[in-house]
Amino acid sequence: MPRVLNGIVAVCPDLGIGCGGNLPWHPVRLSNEFAHFRKMTSTAREGKKNVVIMGRKTWFSIPAKNRPLNNRINIVLSRQCIAPPAGAHHLAADFSSALRLVDTELSEQADQVWVIGGSSLYKEMMESPGTRRLFVTRILKQFDSDTFLPEISPDKYRLLPEFPGVPQELQEENGIQYRFEVYESNDQ
Repeated sequence: MPRVLNGIVAVCPDLGIGCGGNLPWHPVRLSNEFAHFRKMTSTAREGKKNVVIMGRKTWFSIPAKNRPLNNRINIVLSRQCIAPPAGAHHLAADFSSALRLVDTELSEQADQVWVIGGSSLYKEMMESPGTRRLFVTRILKQFDSDTFLPEISPDKYRLLPEFPGVPQELQEENGIQYRFEVYESNDQ
């Protein structure tokens, strides 16, 4: 059975996902939103671990004390690095190489695959064939951004009415409202 690719991202109304190497709302912490990210990317079948695939800049945007992301297999994409950055489990030159690594060397231990950034990696994942899911946190306040999620095409993606483990009600913390959405595509 072909593997489902998952992407998870928090976006401002203009699809901003980053500013200056941080989240756009930095230094405000959205602890419950982060807990949702951790729960979604960590929950795997017994005896397996989920894989998180990220670009080099995303890796280095994670505070050093939080790298690698616990209980997940961390794959960093870079055409510049010759070895995995300190703490990363694997290095791949590009997205297709990372997926080959998951399907070969990591096939026995890998459960779900999660793309966690940045922008060009989301674009590649969103345009790849097969079943893809986008777990989007819609931040309902605009912040300055210099990095953006590609447009979610309604021709390719449909918003699911609900998804197991994803709260449907409006969330709020530190004066910032947001909601969780899940989109799915299944074009071959």
